[in-house]
Amino acid sequence: MSLSHHFLRTTRTVHLYLGIFTAPMLLFFAITGGLQSFGLHEGSRGSSYAPPAWLASMAQLHKKQTTVMPVRRPRPPEVQVAASNPDAAAAKPSVDAPIEARATTSANQPAERADAKPKKNLLPMKIFFGLVSLGLLTSVLSGLYMAWRYSRKPRLFGTVLFAGISVPLLLLLF
Repeated sequence: MSLSHHFLRTTRTVHLYLGIFTAPMLLFFAITGGLQSFGLHEGSRGSSYAPPAWLASMAQLHKKQTTVMPVRRPRPPEVQVAASNPDAAAAKPSVDAPIEARATTSANQPAERADAKPKKNLLPMKIFFGLVSLGLLTSVLSGLYMAWRYSRKPRLFGTVLFAGISVPLLLLLF
């Protein structure tokens, strides 16, 4: 057997078993990333939507590698008043601001709002990334199927796949 043939065979074997080992986490990232693209993992301010606890926990694991959810601090009373009545908040400058800044702040508010850029429509990009997540999910699942179906060592396939599932779960304990 030539050196290049041996190298290619070794490379295929390494690729096969690394792919099997990493497939469970790729599936996890594809699913949670797709859900995060649409913001389903967090509730927005002023919305009654509250994400399921499992989804928020999985999103936290995806982003921060921990399932511990940070405690959200309550909003200060001034901010809550400003959020409920934006015109009153714009007219009322900060008490700590200098007098000149207070005068210019209230005078410049309408001009800043008029110059504000219109919000971009993010839905097409969200749909695109949702489709990318779906493509990754399909690709990994078909790769796992082909690796299992055409494997000469199905027991080794199962062992490596089990390791790919159990190692991240065991690492959560630390």
